[in-house]
Amino acid sequence: MATHRVVNQVPPMTGHNTFRSDPLLGEAVDRWIPEGERPAAIDELTELGAIAGSEKARIWAEQADTNPPRLRTHDRWGHRVDEVEFHPAWHDLMDTAVGAGLTAEPWTRPLGSGAHVRRAAGYLAWTGVEAGHGCPVTMTYAAVLALRHSPDLAAAWEPKLASRTYDFGLRDVTDKGGAIAGMGMTEKQGGSDVRSNETTATRVADGPLAGDTHRLTGHKWFTSAPMSDAFLVLAQTPAGVSCFLVPRVLGDGTRNPFALQRLKDKLGDRSNASSEVEFDGTWGTLVGEEGHGVRTIIDMVGATRLDCVLGSAATMRAALVSAVHHTSHRRAFGRLLVDQPLMRNVLTDLVLESEAASLLGLRLAAAVDGGEVDLARIGVAVGKYHVCKRTAPMIAEALECLGGNGYVEEHGLARLYRQAPLNSIWEGSGNVNALDVLRAATREPAAVAALVAELDLARGADATLDRAIDEARASLGSLRPEDAETDARRLVERLAVTLQAALMVRHSPTALAAAFVRSRLGGEHGMSFGTLPADVVRSASGDAIARATVS
Repeated sequence: MATHRVVNQVPPMTGHNTFRSDPLLGEAVDRWIPEGERPAAIDELTELGAIAGSEKARIWAEQADTNPPRLRTHDRWGHRVDEVEFHPAWHDLMDTAVGAGLTAEPWTRPLGSGAHVRRAAGYLAWTGVEAGHGCPVTMTYAAVLALRHSPDLAAAWEPKLASRTYDFGLRDVTDKGGAIAGMGMTEKQGGSDVRSNETTATRVADGPLAGDTHRLTGHKWFTSAPMSDAFLVLAQTPAGVSCFLVPRVLGDGTRNPFALQRLKDKLGDRSNASSEVEFDGTWGTLVGEEGHGVRTIIDMVGATRLDCVLGSAATMRAALVSAVHHTSHRRAFGRLLVDQPLMRNVLTDLVLESEAASLLGLRLAAAVDGGEVDLARIGVAVGKYHVCKRTAPMIAEALECLGGNGYVEEHGLARLYRQAPLNSIWEGSGNVNALDVLRAATREPAAVAALVAELDLARGADATLDRAIDEARASLGSLRPEDAETDARRLVERLAVTLQAALMVRHSPTALAAAFVRSRLGGEHGMSFGTLPADVVRSASGDAIARATVS
């Protein structure tokens, strides 16, 4: 129409490199990956970042989200097949992630090689594109730690889980170029309380699987990625809750009984299939010691929780750069939005939140790389609680920077917003993680010592931070038994923010670190984003917005 002009619109945000455009990732590679391993890591991450910032990746994400998986229980002759069909875009996303070594490859590399940091940087650069497929990627990464409780199983499965070949389809794993792992822990009557599980496992000699074989009977309430090649499952034996490896296909090519009852209709994570599964004589091999299933799987849970931190940080970053891109091109009231003081306050505040989340996730990955078991144990639980909880309000504020456009599906932030609460629920809700930190604080002095030592590395740079470190040390040493559980969230939140501040003081630009300390620890912040003091915005906004600008 002659009167219809399209002006003042924001150009598409494609053609950038998510690794190269995020200074924090390059700094982490330089800091935590040994010099000899660095060039190869940079080349791989640069290649992955280019794909992540491409138009084709944006289309894959949109297609995978708007075309969710479909359950097919029977074939046309009436045989049960229990398969899930995915849009081709899902396979493109998975092929890219697996091909970039984001599954179990780091466990095949020696400690100190930087492999887990390289993977964490890749996870941050890639999963902001589309988070749903990150679920099977994460479970495959984490499964190795549980399997290593049974060395024979680990030897058989680890090479497939660490492969860079994405080989979709239900076949005997020995005939596949790579494998994906899933989990089946929770049941409808218990959720996080896995000791209340009612699925049973009965030992059967001479079964079709190697090892200590059992047949499982029961119903699993949440089994994600049901087309995976194998699942780590908890079930009751006479000795108590035990862990089992359940393959989808047996060695002779027949399918293990694995009845998919339905797929969950979820708020977010819509590209990923989450299912209810009925086990009826399903074959499984005991992993670890019978009756110690929770102990066997706890290391796997720690690794998945690390990815909850990284995945939430990736979602934050994706929303942040979208907000900065939009405001850098959209004019209102005679000026670009990004040049208006109040918008700069909001954007600077969002950068602080994103930077602190990503930096904490990368430091925890470095702890895994360096064999810092105690720091990883308590730090992951602290980070999982706090970063995942901060994601939803952060995404909501970033969405608001786009105004009504942010609320429209085609701009992508609506998908990020639906995704935002997931990681705070998955692998233990906020209460579960807060209580985990409390247990570590009261029963694991080495974990407390490791956390305090990490905080102490930042001493002397900022008086406010020094006081917060003193308070953290005091609170960990004076927990009142009658109040500890009630106060657990408060304790963990303060620990998390203090740890983030300590890392930023050591590793982030000075103005950003000072702004974070003043706002998060010094009380110079309101109840919402965009409430930084004016002098903080003036000193920090230039560096902050530059770190979130893509080109």
